Amino acid sequence: MAEMKLTIKRVPTVLSNYQEDGKSETVGCGRSCLGKCCFPVSNFPLYEFKKDTQKHEKGSAVAGKNSPIDFLNTLVLGQWEDRMAQGMFRYDVTACETKIIPGNHGFIAQLNEGRHLQKRPTEFRVDCVLQNFDSKKFNFTKVGQKEVLFRFEPSDGEPRYFEDAKVSPDSSGNVLAINVSPIEYGHVLLIPRVLDCLSQKIDSESFLLAVHMASEAASPYFRLGYNSLGAFATINHLHFQAYYLSVAFPVEKSPTKPISISKSSNKSIGVTVSQLFGYPVRGLVFEGGNTLRDISDMVSAACICLQETNIPFNVLISDSGRRIFIFPQCYAEKQALGEVSQEILDTQVNPAVWEISGHIVLKRKKDFEETSEVHASRLLSEVSLSEERFDEVKSYIFEALGLVAAVDVDEDEVTPGMNNGGAFLSRSSSHITTPFPEGCLVLQ
Repeated sequence: MAEMKLTIKRVPTVLSNYQEDGKSETVGCGRSCLGKCCFPVSNFPLYEFKKDTQKHEKGSAVAGKNSPIDFLNTLVLGQWEDRMAQGMFRYDVTACETKIIPGNHGFIAQLNEGRHLQKRPTEFRVDCVLQNFDSKKFNFTKVGQKEVLFRFEPSDGEPRYFEDAKVSPDSSGNVLAINVSPIEYGHVLLIPRVLDCLSQKIDSESFLLAVHMASEAASPYFRLGYNSLGAFATINHLHFQAYYLSVAFPVEKSPTKPISISKSSNKSIGVTVSQLFGYPVRGLVFEGGNTLRDISDMVSAACICLQETNIPFNVLISDSGRRIFIFPQCYAEKQALGEVSQEILDTQVNPAVWEISGHIVLKRKKDFEETSEVHASRLLSEVSLSEERFDEVKSYIFEALGLVAAVDVDEDEVTPGMNNGGAFLSRSSSHITTPFPEGCLVLQ
């Protein structure tokens, strides 16, 4: 396989994501899907990233400096635009109105009147975070290969790019594909090990893959997000979402309150833990790390704890992987119990990771025109755990991580929010998961 530079080829618009041109030889089942029938006998662009050895430095990502191609602009966004030119999206998201809502938080509102009609409906229970993969329901093995931008795999050496590479027989395939119902420019799906048919469940290696992608993008404006089942994931097949938006998310600007760690079960790995301060949704913020794996392992262990405790949650991977937010949430539980106001329900907003982070997609023009910081804050506050419940969940996570929190710091020690990352603190530690009693169980 020859290493070469990417060239974007413009092609005529197609009417269907599965349209065949009738010229290529049929392989697999003939649908050119991502299943075991077609994927192993197909060729895709391949980007190989340098694995596990990158220092987590401040400034531009190390991977970005050594990349054989402009990973974000040429490979991700360039190929996304190519699929847009082919007519592969259900609507033109770039035509959607967007505005900054006046106020201290600077919430971002988008009007997307058709998305909830075009979006695939949820096909599973919302009262259980961990559910088995069901091959009879929609999953990403049924996606057409034209929706795939490239494969994303670890390299044994330096980063490499191949424009056309065969799938190796032992590969289960990490792929980056378009989201055909996009929220924003460049909206893509990272699907780890697509052939393994993993359910929507965090594991350490898949989460590290997502952190590597954030690092390769090397931009504060390209974030990855994750929604668990029960926290508005709509497909029970492991995936992360990502898109490009060139403004700071409100949650990224929010002040944080450092959590002092008095005891740790392992050596210092340079990760600090804090909690959001003065933001409508309570959440934990993990920052820094000596390596990508340091912060990734700590956050994935916290997510595994939440999964095993049946607590729905959302994750935002920010600042090229150097800053990661975890939001335990109970909106679906409140909704089932009739505790969400009809005014909020009428907006039809499902508060997943992007909404929680402050980018709120509204379905009705009336809501878009009349929205205010008060209304947005009220919507997001419905997502948040109570202070008492959040402290309980935080204790579960800390026990799983082998950490012991010291007494709370004073408000004077609150750290101001940062627009594009910033200086990170030091010290904290490791990762071991243990099961806990059920909490925040979604009722239906």
